[in-house]
Amino acid sequence: MTKPQLVLDIGGVLATNLSPLLWQLLAIEAAVSEEHLYSAYKREISESLWRGQLSEEQFWEWILSYAPMLTIEQGRAFIDMSLKPLPAIAYIPEWQQLADIHILSNHLSSWVDPLLSTIRPFLNTITISSQVSLKKPDPSIFVSVISLLPLGSPVLFVDDQQSNLKQAASHGWRTLLADDEGVWMNEVSKQLKEISHNQQH
Repeated sequence: MTKPQLVLDIGGVLATNLSPLLWQLLAIEAAVSEEHLYSAYKREISESLWRGQLSEEQFWEWILSYAPMLTIEQGRAFIDMSLKPLPAIAYIPEWQQLADIHILSNHLSSWVDPLLSTIRPFLNTITISSQVSLKKPDPSIFVSVISLLPLGSPVLFVDDQQSNLKQAASHGWRTLLADDEGVWMNEVSKQLKEISHNQQH
């Protein structure tokens, strides 16, 4: 009997989302409004960045066109300040007793590697959008993760975006919304135990 499979997002689940803090810090350097900078980012480069079509260097070049005095070291420090571990990180060893754990995130590997290095021994697979040239909620990235899981195994997916949960549900996964209060963390163990129980009967 296969263990349940627990698939976790990073932003809003295991670590803070880059928005809004990163854009507040960058907007100060660029001397433009946060709204102006963020909407330009969404319009011009966001999709390419998360799909890995734009390198991290190209991202910083784009930022420097708005904030020429910013150094890349300073920019990377802003990333680290904006990407803080959330309490769920501490639950990973406990959850690993109940399930195989997988990461599925829209992110840049170089930005999340320091965070993931602390829990890597507990992870079965890591799927980062910039590495696979696909991003959630594209159905293809879910198909890609399914190919890494034991055939027919039950899956619980945790994400902070409803659009991603909806797509996961269409693949037959159980879903759980990561709420800001962190209520979802106790729910994970409960649901994994329930899945295991259901498999035994």
